[in-house]
Amino acid sequence: MVTPVRRYEVYLVNLDPTQGSEIQMTRPCVVVSPDEMNRHIRTVIIAPMTSARRAFPTRIDISFEQKQGQVVLDQIRTVAKSRLVGPLGALPEAGARQVAGILQEMFAYGD
Repeated sequence: MVTPVRRYEVYLVNLDPTQGSEIQMTRPCVVVSPDEMNRHIRTVIIAPMTSARRAFPTRIDISFEQKQGQVVLDQIRTVAKSRLVGPLGALPEAGARQVAGILQEMFAYGD
């Protein structure tokens, strides 16, 4: 990957091979790792996107490229940048804020 990878950008990512209930295939994913990290290491943290809708608090409804779906924050994972097939765009600001808010809740210290 030659271009800098930025937080809240959406990339087509090859997620195979997977195990168990992990989301598989090559699919759009949102980069959730901070830009500072993205600049300096060869991996990124991503959250897959899916068109399958589930009413989980860790899933965010999103419209991207005229398609309805969800960002699946309960399946975040670290992948090598070499798995990034290509850029697709970026989340709208409202979607990026929702992702950040849910991640803060998920990783808050305490209950």
